[in-house]
Amino acid sequence: MIDALFGSKTRVKLLHLFLNNPGKAFYVREITRLIDEQINSVRRELSNMLEVGVITSDSADNKLYYEVNQRYEYYVPFRAIFADERIEASSDVKVGSNWQDLIKELTGLRLAILAGVLVKGSGSAIDLLLVGDVSSVKLKNVMKQIEKIEARELNYTLLPYDEFYYRLSVRDKFITEILNGKHAVLLDTDTILKLQ
Repeated sequence: MIDALFGSKTRVKLLHLFLNNPGKAFYVREITRLIDEQINSVRRELSNMLEVGVITSDSADNKLYYEVNQRYEYYVPFRAIFADERIEASSDVKVGSNWQDLIKELTGLRLAILAGVLVKGSGSAIDLLLVGDVSSVKLKNVMKQIEKIEARELNYTLLPYDEFYYRLSVRDKFITEILNGKHAVLLDTDTILKLQ
């Protein structure tokens, strides 16, 4: 049934391979062995998937490697369809909480801005900008939980408050691009963004 819906048995096998191995790159001959399809049909479907943005490519060691684009707009729904395991909240996440609550509970956090894949229509390369004096160990643990919930890797940055305030005041390109693009403010304890 899925073959008919997606138009190609090879494409379905490729989606299954890539979406079950996020963060892992494969080269063409390896792919043909893994999915047991002809090299020409694999190359044609890889080209189509690259054009749409479902996968990305990179060359290393004179080989062209392909992997799923976790920043693709429909990555999460595709992963829900093609992944072997069910995508659901991790058991180590507090019951009744969502990942926004996990961010807000970080001790020392003064500002949290969502962008990138966390805000529809955002083109930012950064998904989460955090400002404050936050334990890097606690932040890594929280980010692992959030990435499990979101079923993808996220790009985040943590800045000390003084550095953020300085960069904001001099209209630093990194900060300006996030704030001028589509974003959402999750937390602003000092209302610093309203003062600007």
